[in-house]
Amino acid sequence: MKSHNPDLTVIGGGLAGCEAAWQAAQRGLKVHLYEMRPIVTTGAHTGPYLAELVCSNSLGSNLPYRAPGILKQELRRLGSLLLRCADKTALPAGGALAVDREDFASHVTRLIEGHPNIEVVRLEIPYIPATPTIIASGPLTSPNLSKSIQALTGRDHLYFFDAISPIITCDSINMEVAYRASRYDRGQQEEGDYINCPLTKDEYISFVDDLRNAEYIKIRGFESDMLNGVKAGYANFFEGCLPIEILAQRGRDALAFGPLRPVGLINPHTRRRPYAVVQLRQDNLANTLYNMVGFQTNLKFPEQQRVFSKIPGLEKADFIRYGQMHRNTFIYSPGLLKPTLQFNNRDNLFFAGQIIGVEGYVGNTATGFVAGLNASRLLRGYTPIIFPRTTMIGAVIHYVTHASAADFQPMKANFGIMPELVNPQERSIRGKQQRGEMYAIRSLHDLEILMKEKNL
Repeated sequence: MKSHNPDLTVIGGGLAGCEAAWQAAQRGLKVHLYEMRPIVTTGAHTGPYLAELVCSNSLGSNLPYRAPGILKQELRRLGSLLLRCADKTALPAGGALAVDREDFASHVTRLIEGHPNIEVVRLEIPYIPATPTIIASGPLTSPNLSKSIQALTGRDHLYFFDAISPIITCDSINMEVAYRASRYDRGQQEEGDYINCPLTKDEYISFVDDLRNAEYIKIRGFESDMLNGVKAGYANFFEGCLPIEILAQRGRDALAFGPLRPVGLINPHTRRRPYAVVQLRQDNLANTLYNMVGFQTNLKFPEQQRVFSKIPGLEKADFIRYGQMHRNTFIYSPGLLKPTLQFNNRDNLFFAGQIIGVEGYVGNTATGFVAGLNASRLLRGYTPIIFPRTTMIGAVIHYVTHASAADFQPMKANFGIMPELVNPQERSIRGKQQRGEMYAIRSLHDLEILMKEKNL
């Protein structure tokens, strides 16, 4: 043990927990970071590394005028560990920031385990310590700790079901049909960062019909539930991560205007834009694995093999991981947390990450940063910081701590949760990119002011 009596306990070695532990340790606190894996498994994680990416390997848009891109810029300026690791292990992904999963997680793990102020404890912690603590246990919080949180909050957890996409081997893709390209040629590689499987209208309709009629895995306890007229067995999904079979139920063209939209992807074999496109994104540095973008699913494994192999170019696809679903748990943050991420009735208890209702890898990282920063400020005698709503970090945290009970759902970074542009000249701008640039300018300007005022 590096410290028998830590200044701060962090529960959870995911993105938020690692970022929180690092920020607190960098500011001089002795930190115990508890991670129950591999002693206790989750059913979704596959390895022992900290900061494992369970779903996609993409951290979202890296474009400076998009909401996720602004959030990344803010975290880079603040000195985020996770963003530094993501940039170091980045893969070609057009305008997105995608990483090699294993390289990213192993890099984070080495840095966390090597920090002189951090002790990683591989043990399930089933209770909430009375000492200063950050709970960043994530959506797959263990049943024992969940009961402790439930007893503390006096409320039932909210929940939704999340899904992950299949991964296939690169050499099993038929490149005589598929082709490389990035939308509108936005890519790091000359030939394109994505592999694209084009569908004609007839092929698309046949695929959607197969998808609608395929067998799925029923969720125990919810077989009789109905959600907007969708098949029984699916309920309480987060709208931003719907299984592809659920989207298909919403209308025959739902996929063509969603994850299979073909805009900006001319097929070099035909020199035409396909009716629909299934995109595959590089998943590892060796360029041997690709995941199916937007194909989160709960179809039975044989059905995934049968239906997805009908996609042109994937006739002989070798699936090394099938899509699956898992339960994600989060608390009612608007009634429980302050904008500093402190628990309402206990100042030395913080929550961070997906358990508070933040969605997306970078959003989780951002809340971990804020929790680690504010815990260190509290313990060093300074006032915890509330980030301005005009920053993307502040907007995300304001949403999860102020949303109404009627429509509180996990939220990703987006312009809709930020205050409107007020300058008449800015408001008159109609183009999305220009408006995004105005949001970015305001966000980074206000962040710089905060950093100078608080000596961050």
